Amino acid sequence: MKKLVLATLILTASINVFAQLSAEDNLAGQYYRNGEWEKALSVYQELFNKGAREQYYDEYLNTLLKLKKYDEAQKLVKSMMQDKNTTYIYKIDYGRILQEQGEQEKAGNWYNSLIKDLPASEYAIRDLAVAFYRASAYDYSVKTLLNGRKLLKDENAFTFDLLALYRYQKNKTMLVQEYLDILGSNKTPELINQAKSSFASVFESPDDYSILRTHLLAKLKKEPQNPAFSDLLIWLYIQQKEYGPALKQAISLDKRLKEEGDRVYDLALLFISAKAYPFAVEGLEYLAGKGSGSQYYIPAKIQALRVRYQMLTEDISSSTDLNKLENDYLILLKEFGRNRNTVFAMQQLANLEAFYLNKPDKAESLLEEMLKIPGLPPSLTGQSKLDLGDIYILTGEVWEAALIYGQAEKEFAGEPIGQEAKYRSARLSYYQGDFAWAKAQLDVLKSSTSQLIANDALNLSLLIAENTMSKADTNALVKYAMADRLIFSNQLDKALSVLDSIDVSYPGNSLSDDILMSKSKIFLKQNNISRAVASLLSITENYSYDIWADDALFMLAEIYETKLHDTEKAKAYYQKLITDFPGSLFVTEARKRFRNLRGDNLG
Repeated sequence: MKKLVLATLILTASINVFAQLSAEDNLAGQYYRNGEWEKALSVYQELFNKGAREQYYDEYLNTLLKLKKYDEAQKLVKSMMQDKNTTYIYKIDYGRILQEQGEQEKAGNWYNSLIKDLPASEYAIRDLAVAFYRASAYDYSVKTLLNGRKLLKDENAFTFDLLALYRYQKNKTMLVQEYLDILGSNKTPELINQAKSSFASVFESPDDYSILRTHLLAKLKKEPQNPAFSDLLIWLYIQQKEYGPALKQAISLDKRLKEEGDRVYDLALLFISAKAYPFAVEGLEYLAGKGSGSQYYIPAKIQALRVRYQMLTEDISSSTDLNKLENDYLILLKEFGRNRNTVFAMQQLANLEAFYLNKPDKAESLLEEMLKIPGLPPSLTGQSKLDLGDIYILTGEVWEAALIYGQAEKEFAGEPIGQEAKYRSARLSYYQGDFAWAKAQLDVLKSSTSQLIANDALNLSLLIAENTMSKADTNALVKYAMADRLIFSNQLDKALSVLDSIDVSYPGNSLSDDILMSKSKIFLKQNNISRAVASLLSITENYSYDIWADDALFMLAEIYETKLHDTEKAKAYYQKLITDFPGSLFVTEARKRFRNLRGDNLG
């Protein structure tokens, strides 16, 4: 019974002491956070003297330093050094006190003596480096680790510790050197990718990449067969958009290592996404040239045709180039047959013949043949019907076009293809001047689950609503719809003539900004960049309140980014779009491109 009473008394006393310490701890913390140093010091001294030495040491020392009580701070640190001879923390804090007193030379000598007296022990070396890091003495932390390498006689010791320090310091030269040194012996993909990620996060300007280029080329001279250095050089070229040298290096590496072409194929896909089409084609043709036994023979041929199609149809090209592309499609279809695996080629060939080679009848026959191929996925069948409807418009079979759009709309009701069919049907009514019916269909589509369809429907609906307020405007819109149909048919010069005639026939009409936008799109297709820019600038300057203003800003930014290669102007237009039109559908993409141009996403 006596033992129980005694234990209860001891427990109660402990609880009371703990509660007292907790209250004092909270009070000291409050004073410390508020910068009430004198009050904080009084409480920390009491807590420290009660035995909670390590727990409150940091706050106690910092408070003394804030109050410039250097003698007391030295006594505190020396007492801790006597108690804890195994750690460097308190020895580093002694140097901190010297620095706070303005005795930089003494502090430096003290720190250097600690490094000089290090034993050849990995634990001790790392302990001192961490202690310096804790005190924000990063240069001494680096010096400790480098000296540790000598002590341990291991040039690769502490590599990842040093990499972390260099990255934190943004010491770009040493970060590059350290990575290149380790990549000389360790060529794992994980480490190469880590190096790329580190460089991308630290490098801020072309000069930074020049540091890497200089050191990397020097390494390659000494170790030309090291694939890690070649891989890193390819990455460096890509970051600086030097696609030609990047491809040349990748092909050279592929040949030297006798690879299957993975690296070159991935690079070609990257070029496609960056719209660096000529380099993509060059890489794909290299892969196809490996022969039919290569795993990339068929994919490379397919992708090369797609890219060439994209190149030749984005800008108006010579009929010779287009005819050659048509012939290459026909060769591919002859080699691999007309089946489920080559329907993509049939689709693109039909589009090429219909809209660029003035062979709509051939295109029509090709798509009708394609629709008879058994086992086509429903989505592909639906898309082919939409394409066939478009070709019917070219051949003047508008009833057939309306019919096949209607079929696709019913077959894919509630799905994106069905909604696209409904939109194209409404657009056909618009081309024919049946504005009321077209607008009724478009208004239904404004709530489409597909944002792109909803946006297109909204724009066309607003065009009709805003330009049918008077008879004169409605008549002007009839001509504008005629021009739109000519643009759709790729009869660009005729479309320009009709657009120019609208203001003559109907002066003061409400279509001025719409005409400018249509012209800018035509000029872009004709690769007449200066006239396209002029039309878009006219929209941003004179119609900044209207529907096309955000479209014009995005198009200007894209032109300056991808065609004129003026990064600063591109950034300015993306920024203006983000600021002035926060609700625009282009904002997300504009923000992404702006950050990329600024250098945020170079990984």
